[in-house]
Amino acid sequence: MISRRVNSSKLVTRVQRCPQLTSSILRKMTALTSSIESLVINTVYSTRDDRALRDELVFHCQEILTSHIGRNHEPDLGYLSDQVKRHLLQKSPSGSSSFKFTNLLSRLLDQPVLSRKHASVLFLLTLASSNQSQSSTSFLPSLAPLPPSRKPMTSSPVEPIPTRARQPRGKSKAELLREYRAKTGHSQLPEYLLLRDALYLLQGISGTFIRFSFHDSADTDNTLVFVGDAKHTVSPPTKALIHRLSEVGYLYTRVESYVRDTEAATAVGMIEQSLCHHLQSQLTEYYRLIAILESQMASIPGQREDLTTSAEGAHDTGETSNLTLRRLDVWINDWRLRMRMMSVCVEGARGTHGGALVNLIHGYADNGDPFVRKFTDQLLEEVSLSDFFLAGVSKPFFATLHKWLFSGELYDPFTEFFVALDHSMAHLQYVHPSTLAGGIGQLSVDGGFGGDSDDVSGMRDSGLRLWETKYQFQHEMLPMFVGETFGRKIFSTGKSLNFIRYSCHDSDWVVTREKMSDTGGTLKYSDIAGLERSIDAAYQIASRRLFEVFIEKFKLLDHLSALKNYLLLGHGDFADRLMEALGTSLGRPANTLFRHNLTAHLDTALRSSNAISDPSDVRRRLDARMLEFSHGEIGWDVFTLEYKVDAPIDTVLDPTSMETYLKLFRHLWQMKRIESALNAGWMRIVGGARTFLRVPELEFEWHKIRIITAEMIHFVRQMEAYCHLEVIECSWKTLTDFLNKKEGDLDALLDAHQSYLDRMAKKVLLLSSKTGKEETVLSLVKELFSTILKYREATDNFYNYCLTESSRRDEQLDAQRGVHTVRPKHGNESDLLPGLLERLSEYGSSFTERAQTIVHLLQVYSDLDCRFLAVRLSFSDFYKSRKELAQRTS
Repeated sequence: MISRRVNSSKLVTRVQRCPQLTSSILRKMTALTSSIESLVINTVYSTRDDRALRDELVFHCQEILTSHIGRNHEPDLGYLSDQVKRHLLQKSPSGSSSFKFTNLLSRLLDQPVLSRKHASVLFLLTLASSNQSQSSTSFLPSLAPLPPSRKPMTSSPVEPIPTRARQPRGKSKAELLREYRAKTGHSQLPEYLLLRDALYLLQGISGTFIRFSFHDSADTDNTLVFVGDAKHTVSPPTKALIHRLSEVGYLYTRVESYVRDTEAATAVGMIEQSLCHHLQSQLTEYYRLIAILESQMASIPGQREDLTTSAEGAHDTGETSNLTLRRLDVWINDWRLRMRMMSVCVEGARGTHGGALVNLIHGYADNGDPFVRKFTDQLLEEVSLSDFFLAGVSKPFFATLHKWLFSGELYDPFTEFFVALDHSMAHLQYVHPSTLAGGIGQLSVDGGFGGDSDDVSGMRDSGLRLWETKYQFQHEMLPMFVGETFGRKIFSTGKSLNFIRYSCHDSDWVVTREKMSDTGGTLKYSDIAGLERSIDAAYQIASRRLFEVFIEKFKLLDHLSALKNYLLLGHGDFADRLMEALGTSLGRPANTLFRHNLTAHLDTALRSSNAISDPSDVRRRLDARMLEFSHGEIGWDVFTLEYKVDAPIDTVLDPTSMETYLKLFRHLWQMKRIESALNAGWMRIVGGARTFLRVPELEFEWHKIRIITAEMIHFVRQMEAYCHLEVIECSWKTLTDFLNKKEGDLDALLDAHQSYLDRMAKKVLLLSSKTGKEETVLSLVKELFSTILKYREATDNFYNYCLTESSRRDEQLDAQRGVHTVRPKHGNESDLLPGLLERLSEYGSSFTERAQTIVHLLQVYSDLDCRFLAVRLSFSDFYKSRKELAQRTS
């Protein structure tokens, strides 16, 4: 009896699959009774011998054919047009065929000649469906079952085949298990019902028999609940398969939730918006796939019936469809990988924005899986897809990069770029000129470096502070595919262009921008090599233009040369004239000096020296002034020269650098004063030699004075030669070579100038590298200069004593010859001589001891030039031998 039911189910299936035959039977039922009997005999072989079974099956087929279930007596053209559009969308997802059909249908409805329009469209749809099944070009071509082979049907019964050859083999284990479950009342849930719920799960929706169990706690995993009853069960393999499918739905809910929350949030960055746009585009493609898969469910006739009826005949009818759970799993596998990648990106994107987000996504590109690499590349670049563009996540980054790199404008309203504006400089906001076509057609939000003097009165900072603090480099926002080296170049290039435009007010910056735009490079993620070439070219052009503006327009080299010639006493004749003009005035108390007198002497020194040939703009910046003084200080202690600079030169010659220049000037000026005093004393000693001969007993003392004075002159002149020739000139040569190359950015120029100053300060001031002992030698040199001045004063007192003694002895000789001259009487000055000689000896010994200490310390200096200075000061080991002699004597 079971075999009869199986064979009858096959017959019913065969009849239901022949719509053309069904139509003809409805018109001529009595005429086709013999055809039905022939079909029954050919399908069910046992009816050839069993007449009762054959009549029963023929009667059952007639009931099916005469039934009106599922037939629409009132034609619904709207529903039919929806079916045609769904069919066309399966073939052409772009929708062009659907649009054409809509146009043709409207034209068909306007035709009054045709009366059976619904039947015509139905016929075309039936024909298209049959052609599609025969040509095997369905949506699931590789998974669609092959059509059953059919033998040609004849009206006459065929010859009976021997029973032994046609004997069925027996029931399979699956059939036996299905029958057992049906008898015990635990039949399996029909697959198409599970398939319907699986499609719901793919959309994150709970179905009738399978539901999501979501938990509020983030630590608790979400589970899948199977809602069954006492009559139907779901096998463990089917549950495992549904669990695999539900993973896609769960990941979909996470991605869709992130997109929804981000779109609802305020102040979302452009890169996050771009990521959401990309994810939404991916979800749209996912929706299209779900819609196509749902259309495959339409061929299952039992999906509208209730569960009891379906369960009774689901397996007996042998119903098959183009879509099953396993086929669904295969077709959804690609989207499973996509959803995993999107879910990972979504979880990493929470709490991350800007360049850090691009960095996060780029990190997934370093993966051995080709699918992961391809998906990440599509996510980071702008990929052209048929009729639309998939906006890549990196597009906002490259838009900001283009604006910064080629215009020097920072348009970053959500602080996503790796260049950030320092908001503490908000008081330096200025109105920008409108940008050229090709960029963002609006004013910049950052304000640039410079501005009009009216806007910054009382609030103006030095150009160096603006350059260093206006924009900050954010390493955590730098994408890895850019790299720190190129990131620094991008940062410097944009700052240079901004500085040229708004601080230097360079009207030719447009030409510079055009040169940078014509480099031919592109800024996109798919061409990293082109990106690097563009960055290098833009960096070189902007840096060269910055050097040209500083050197040619603002004469930076002239200002540096003026500082070297005036404050570092490079013009020797100017220093001598200034020393002669101010020598007598600076010896007076500081409170008796006036600035206008010092300025007049300075102008006299400029006019009487070769400095008159310098540009007038340079000479007018030089000024003389006095430092703050206290009681008891003289003009030598407070006098200094000042060189005034303005923007944008103050970026290089900032206040800190000018303080270093002033410190060097005071040291060199003090050295020049010592040299002038020693020269004047030496000329006085040599010129009064004949007078000294008249005091023979003091000739030896004068001999010692000449030796010590010569030693002092040698020391000071070697120090001056070392400072000017080996330090200042060599450092100047290095600086000018760098400026002539015009390589590097403003930071490189600042570093070069700072190295120039640091080298001079370290070597001229003899600063040590030992912590806490940096100025040990400098203090000794200052003490030695003070000792020289004291010795020079003691020498003048001794000279006056000798002159007085010589005059007294001349009077005695005149009196012996009888010549009497009236001269003022001198006191007893013989008591002054021991004190004078003692001071001379003390100051001379003090100078020698300090000179020995300085030479000894310089000999162990880490700096090679300082060690050479020690050799020059004691070229014949003079101080070494003197020290050894003193040790042996003691």
